[in-house]
Amino acid sequence: MICPDCHRRFEGVSCPRCGAIKGIVKSSTILISAGETQNVYRSVEEVPDSLKRQLLRSTSGLNSATIVIADREGRKEIAKAIRNLPASENPAEPSPKKLRPTLLHGIGIVLLFAAAVLIWFIFRRTS
Repeated sequence: MICPDCHRRFEGVSCPRCGAIKGIVKSSTILISAGETQNVYRSVEEVPDSLKRQLLRSTSGLNSATIVIADREGRKEIAKAIRNLPASENPAEPSPKKLRPTLLHGIGIVLLFAAAVLIWFIFRRTS
């Protein structure tokens, strides 16, 4: 790993030159642009109550994201944490969405065949 303080390469938990400790750094930055004003906050607690409700509502939808920036060691730690997550209690069940196109395809073929038979009967009787 490269020390963030003295920029020297080292192995282990702490830098032997300056003593910096390897670890995880978590930070948050919240940029809120409401109307003509823009404000930057370091945590949700800093956001005024009037904007906090709107912030919580907008970050629980499809337009919200978590950005993780990690070096090699950080990626290894993230992968290890993901591997250690508990497995889902419900076994994977076949999704009804996979059956739906097949079912619609079958219904379409049956209706097409029925329409062809109906047209054949109509033109057979008139001739």
